[in-house]
Amino acid sequence: MENSAIQQRQQPAPSADIGLLEPEYSENIKNAILAIREGRFFLLYDSDKREGETDFVISATAVKPQDVKRMRKDGGGLICVAIAPDAARCLKLPFMADVVDAAAKNSTAKLDIGTVVEREGDIQYDKKSSFSLWVNHRENRTGIPDNDRAHTINRLGEITKKALSGEPVEFSSEFRTPGHTATLRAADGLLDVRRGQTELSIALALMAGSNPATVVCEMLDDNTGCALSKEDAKNYGQKNNMIFVEGYEVVEAFEMWKQAKRI
Repeated sequence: MENSAIQQRQQPAPSADIGLLEPEYSENIKNAILAIREGRFFLLYDSDKREGETDFVISATAVKPQDVKRMRKDGGGLICVAIAPDAARCLKLPFMADVVDAAAKNSTAKLDIGTVVEREGDIQYDKKSSFSLWVNHRENRTGIPDNDRAHTINRLGEITKKALSGEPVEFSSEFRTPGHTATLRAADGLLDVRRGQTELSIALALMAGSNPATVVCEMLDDNTGCALSKEDAKNYGQKNNMIFVEGYEVVEAFEMWKQAKRI
């Protein structure tokens, strides 16, 4: 990433208690936390036993159109915004599976849409997906260009911040669905319940004292169409000055953070 692009970012303001009782994290975790605070990309791998995928991760409020471009060109997966569970509740963001299930119970359509809702055992690597609503910001025209998606992502970050600060918020005043940006609702209990990039990235944002709204995008292999291998993702990170973090490192560090905060 060019230095000029980094300098132009509006860095998220850290919380007042950063540095107080902060555990002695590994250098890798420290650098990932710094990347979140400074609004830079880092790479996050979940687990060999889970999806086995690496995601781009960046703070939602820091995203610029050139970042959306990088994710769609160098990543290729879905560009999603992960939101902390407390904020998701304040914003009344449902799980998409629950929306479809509720619609099925009131549907008179010939197609029983309830039959497409994910069931136990459908997801090989987890119990439940984290998808919530797909949205566009109401100021967008189509919602898909890089500048449109960056604006939607920024505003999702800002409304998350407002919700957690106790300010009155009305999600529908800013966003409409369906749209082109997927929102992900992190599991209650975070890493005690689920260990996908949704929860891992939110845990890192909390450790950073930053706004817990992050952007995640899977990295795909241009040749095979499959997930980019761990080694290739590491090589990409080295060439582009991006930290590569594994899920188990985040889990260990988050436990340290919780103990320090007595959570």
